[in-house]
Amino acid sequence: LTGAQDGSVRMFEWTRPQQLVCFRQAGNARVTRMYFNFQGNKCGVADGEGFLSIWQVNQTTSNPKPYLSWQCHSKTTSDFAFITSSSLVATSGQSNDNRNVCLWDTLVSSGNSLIHAFTCHDHGATVLQYAPKHQLLISGGRKGYICIFDIRQRQILYTFQAHESAVKALALDPSEDYFVTGSAE
Repeated sequence: LTGAQDGSVRMFEWTRPQQLVCFRQAGNARVTRMYFNFQGNKCGVADGEGFLSIWQVNQTTSNPKPYLSWQCHSKTTSDFAFITSSSLVATSGQSNDNRNVCLWDTLVSSGNSLIHAFTCHDHGATVLQYAPKHQLLISGGRKGYICIFDIRQRQILYTFQAHESAVKALALDPSEDYFVTGSAE
């Protein structure tokens, strides 16, 4: 799966030189993040206008429409994570009301899909990591802060400053004992 600054999203297969599917044409908002779900049958694309779109991967048309597309953040959606079997999605980004980390239910109508919004990260959340074993979300913000959320209780457990500048990367070890942050500096 490839995403570009021009907003295009294309899927390739290792053994074929041509694209299999073009999910989005050029001319859309820049792609900020994209992932496959755990089962590999769906892919999601976040963009610079605050939208998250999700497609079924096994499309037979060359330009399929997303089965879900909604504006998660009023300014930008910078990252997201599939939770469970992709019916629950977490997003990070920047919103006018500082609700910069959100939980969404993809099985209900878009008007009712917001489960919980966390008010955190002044100037927006840049990255997000899901720890399934502990049911935690870890987010990084533009001011170098890290927030750890318990998604079962829907509360912030910890907040601390890890860097002086924006957190650009988060990685979690497979046993979920440690996580690593990387920053713009």
